[in-house]
Amino acid sequence: MLSNSLESEIIATTRAMATEVTIKIAPTKGSHELRESDDALRGALEVFHAVETACTRFDPTSPLMRANAAPARWHKVPAVLYEALREANIAHQRTEGRFDPRVLEDLVALGYDRSLAFASGNVVTAPRPVRRASARQRGPWRPRFRGGSHEVLLGEAVDLGGIGKGLAVRWSSQVLAPRHANYMIEAGGDCYCAGVARDGDNWRVGVEDPFGGDEPLAVLSLRDRAATTSSVRLRHWRAGGEVVHHLIDPRTGRPGGKSLVAVTVVGKDPAAAEIDSKTLFLADHQIARAARQQGIAALWVHANGAVDSSANMNRYVMWQRS
Repeated sequence: MLSNSLESEIIATTRAMATEVTIKIAPTKGSHELRESDDALRGALEVFHAVETACTRFDPTSPLMRANAAPARWHKVPAVLYEALREANIAHQRTEGRFDPRVLEDLVALGYDRSLAFASGNVVTAPRPVRRASARQRGPWRPRFRGGSHEVLLGEAVDLGGIGKGLAVRWSSQVLAPRHANYMIEAGGDCYCAGVARDGDNWRVGVEDPFGGDEPLAVLSLRDRAATTSSVRLRHWRAGGEVVHHLIDPRTGRPGGKSLVAVTVVGKDPAAAEIDSKTLFLADHQIARAARQQGIAALWVHANGAVDSSANMNRYVMWQRS
């Protein structure tokens, strides 16, 4: 949906990947440029639908799930899925396995086998035993790729929920960038802010209160930067008599980060920032050290409500709730 809600700004929205997607463009040449930009906006929004169609695990007929059904075989897949799997492999290597998409079976075992049913955060799954957290031995994920034919051999079934939205934001930005200097793409807590806002200043992005408060925890000032949040505010449920969530620690196959409820990361690339917010969440009590060692700009919320941030985040925080 496109709307000129403000004379000097255009807003486009859609729903995809179980979230509301919004694109705002602050033009440099007035409303005439905005009218001419409709095709670019529609193309940027369509990216999210394309990623959802190819990469969802909630449709057994999706290209991803067809490949997951026989991971030891080669599969010719759509270009968007091929690139998403390639990027997931790059992220797996960059993080030395701290990001690992091989958590599909763990999520299903906890009852996370539907998509929108978890949007309220109040789902109670059927009683089932929940595996205790314990170290497990698992080698690195080594999928194989044939670039010329877009064929992949997964080796093991995977879930792309940990990187898919960040990639969609990145690729949507790449559609807009040749046409526009100033825009913001926001999708369920993940965003990319290019250039400046309508008032000529940096884009302002609120960090949502994971406990449900109406006021944000902080306001970030961003220009040519992404901000992503990993949170258990919505996607938590009861399984086997205990509260669980969707952020799985690949070292144990169980939900991780028990001392945290949300982590927000600012970075140059939305997909990389999404990965970093998840791996920092799983760092749990070691998050401050991990953020410092990796030079990540991060803000995190403890289960007791306390808020901390890394030194690199200070430059982006224009206001923080006391």
